[in-house]
Amino acid sequence: MSMLRWSITLAMIVSAGQSTVAQTAQLPEPAITLVREVVYNELHDHQHHGYWRYRIERRTANGTAIEEQVETAGGPVAWVVEGNGRPLDGAAREEQQGRLERLMTSPQEQARHLRDYNKDEERIGRIVAMLPDAFLYDFDGEDNGYLKLRFHPNPEYPSHSIEARIFHTMSGELTVDPRYKRLAGLEGRINQNVDFGFGILGRIYKGGWFKLERTRVSSTDWKTSELEVHLNIRALLVTSFARETSETRGAFQPVPAGMSVAQGVALLEGNETALNSKNPPAPLAITW
Repeated sequence: MSMLRWSITLAMIVSAGQSTVAQTAQLPEPAITLVREVVYNELHDHQHHGYWRYRIERRTANGTAIEEQVETAGGPVAWVVEGNGRPLDGAAREEQQGRLERLMTSPQEQARHLRDYNKDEERIGRIVAMLPDAFLYDFDGEDNGYLKLRFHPNPEYPSHSIEARIFHTMSGELTVDPRYKRLAGLEGRINQNVDFGFGILGRIYKGGWFKLERTRVSSTDWKTSELEVHLNIRALLVTSFARETSETRGAFQPVPAGMSVAQGVALLEGNETALNSKNPPAPLAITW
């Protein structure tokens, strides 16, 4: 997932609050303290995460797709099972098998795959680490045991990076599970245009929004269950396009830790005997 997408994905929608003075007074700690605890857990608990298999239903302007994804020590691998409500045809299936075959057999492809994945995860970590300081928070009530926190930009936070500049235009709501001090949801909206290179390189238009929901899948692991991204972007003054993405993830199943890419692909293909191979596991990577 690109830096721009996650920069937008980690900013949140303004929603109508249900808070009262009494509810706020009963909360055990200041909002910023809770946010810092949640961010700490997100950044540290993911260093010891489990590995998971799940199904993704993705809807874009080009249609729909359903894929199975498996997390491995070499990064996630995916197998598309359906496009626009139909199984893949022969040509598309052969192309997918060829892509996965190259990934399984080429050390260079595997190194690139893992490097790209880790770079994205590092960007996500940097963005999450900014949340306590980039915004100001207020409690906004409770919903099914989750605490809601409204946020808006902290005017004193320096905008020296692309992520910080985008954060300076955003407001929205953060949802946390107070029992586990974990992030359960983010909603955000861009309240003013964001220009890059004085508008010459590009612009993200006011009104874009996103929604992210997460679910607890084990005693320690939380996974993204829903993602909505709706943006209107102009690049190099001439090209304008809408970025419309909607994903639903579910059917989470734990898989053995530290699988190789080849083992992950074999699992997707239903060949679970490959899990007994002697390939040593690679170092763990953060997953979101």
